[in-house]
Amino acid sequence: MFLIVGLGNPGKEYENTRHNIGFDAIDKIAEKYNIELNRIKFKSVYGEGFIGGEKVILLKPTTYMNLSGESLRAIMDFYKLSNEDVLVLYDDISLEVGRIRIREKGSAGGHNGIKSIIAHLGSDIFSRIKIGVGQPKSDLVNHVLGKFSKEEREVLEETLKAVVDSVEVIIKTDTKEAMNRFNGFIPNKKI
Repeated sequence: MFLIVGLGNPGKEYENTRHNIGFDAIDKIAEKYNIELNRIKFKSVYGEGFIGGEKVILLKPTTYMNLSGESLRAIMDFYKLSNEDVLVLYDDISLEVGRIRIREKGSAGGHNGIKSIIAHLGSDIFSRIKIGVGQPKSDLVNHVLGKFSKEEREVLEETLKAVVDSVEVIIKTDTKEAMNRFNGFIPNKKI
């Protein structure tokens, strides 16, 4: 069983913000594989389904970004999952809008949601897909909590399709294969 976690903040005011691109990715996966996100437990909204013949849980923590690890730890304990069963999708300001970087482990890189997950898992070894949201021109908080432009949104639609495809590759083969195929992804549309 795979646990696929999208990071973001709950609430209407955070919808379509840079920091919530992980939630957007989970929604795209749920849409493609017809998985309903209709369960509320483990400080999250989640749903269960299948991708590539494997059972998956799609999870959107409702703890706010800085406490994402609480939700992850609770559901992992309940389903007796290990770090190798986890895939986290989240925003990365060090990547230009629309780029993807897949890793099997690594530091939080200043991302508070990943810091929380590392703290609750006691390890930085878990697969992740970083989705580029661009570097802030001034204030970091305003940047990550800001909305994408129309042009950026169009680019991200293409990127989110690639994220969904990379998730399927990870599930069917492994993270290394997805890294080989999708790291450095550049959308056809330019901003």
